[in-house]
Amino acid sequence: MKPTLVILAAGMGSRYGGLKQLDGMGPKGETILEYSIYDAIRSGFGKVVFIIRESFENEFKEKIISKFEDKIQTEIVFQKIDDLPETFVVPSEREKPWGTGQAVLAAAPKVNEPFAVINADDFYGAEAFELMADMLCERAEKTAEWVMIAYKLGNTLSKNGSVSRGVCSLNIDSTLKDIVEHTQIIYSKENPISVSGEKESPLSFQTPVSMNFFGFTPDIFSWLKSQFTDFLKNNIEKNKTEFYLPAAVNQAIIKEHARVTVKQTNSKWIGVTYPEDKNNACKEIDELVKTDYYPLGLW
Repeated sequence: MKPTLVILAAGMGSRYGGLKQLDGMGPKGETILEYSIYDAIRSGFGKVVFIIRESFENEFKEKIISKFEDKIQTEIVFQKIDDLPETFVVPSEREKPWGTGQAVLAAAPKVNEPFAVINADDFYGAEAFELMADMLCERAEKTAEWVMIAYKLGNTLSKNGSVSRGVCSLNIDSTLKDIVEHTQIIYSKENPISVSGEKESPLSFQTPVSMNFFGFTPDIFSWLKSQFTDFLKNNIEKNKTEFYLPAAVNQAIIKEHARVTVKQTNSKWIGVTYPEDKNNACKEIDELVKTDYYPLGLW
C-alpha cells in the first residue's frame, strides 16, 4: 500500500501578502508545492490530497493540478469554517477556519492509508520525502505509531525577519518528547535568538525543529476529532484562536495515546515567509536544477 500525501494549501499567506501557493519559484514558473509533488512521486507516494479553500478551487485546478494529474491520483477537500462537530455553531465574528488540525481532519473521507502532511508553501527536499515514505510503509499495519521529519533550525531561518518554529525535544530513543512553539526566532551570525516579550534566549543552529512534516496512521482522525471538540468547548468564542496540528500531536504524547518517531534530515528548508524571501528561494531552486537534482521542466 502506497502512502498518501496531504497538503495544507488553505492559508492565504498573511505575512507574505498574497496567495503564495500559486506563486512561481522554479525556472519554468513551477510553484514550491510542485517540487514537493515531484519528490513525493519519486519517493513512492501514490496519492495527493489537497486541502484548499473552495473560493480558489478553479484557479488551483487550472494552475497546479492540471500539470501532473496524469502522474498521480489527486483529490481535493475543502477546509470550511462551518465544518464543526454537532452542537457547535460558528460565532458571527469568526472570519477564518480553525487551523491546521481542523484542516487535516477535513481529509478523513479521502484517506484510509498511512499518510504524510506538509505545508503547500514549504520546500522540504527529496531526502525528507524518502525518509517519510520509508517510515510510512513500515507502519502500514500499525496504529498510533506516528512520525515526524525534523530540520536543523539553522536550515530554516529567514534573514528578512523573524520566523515561528516548533522547537523539538527528543527522548533517547529518538521519539518526540514535545514541541514548543517559539513565535519569534531571529537570525544572527552567532546563534539564532528566540524572543518572548522582553526576554531573549539563544538557540543552536543544530536545534531540531518541526516544519509541519508529520506522518500518521489513519487513527489520527479519531484523535483529532476528540481534540477538536475539546478545543471548541474552551475556545469557540475566541475569534482568532486556532486548533493547531502540533498541539494535537503534543497532547497525544502527553496522554500516551501515540508515539512519534523523529527522523532528522540535513535537507535545507526553503520558504517564503516574507516577500523578500522569494529571490533567495528562486536562486536555491535554480542551483538544484543546475546540478540536475531536478529537471529544468518538472512535467
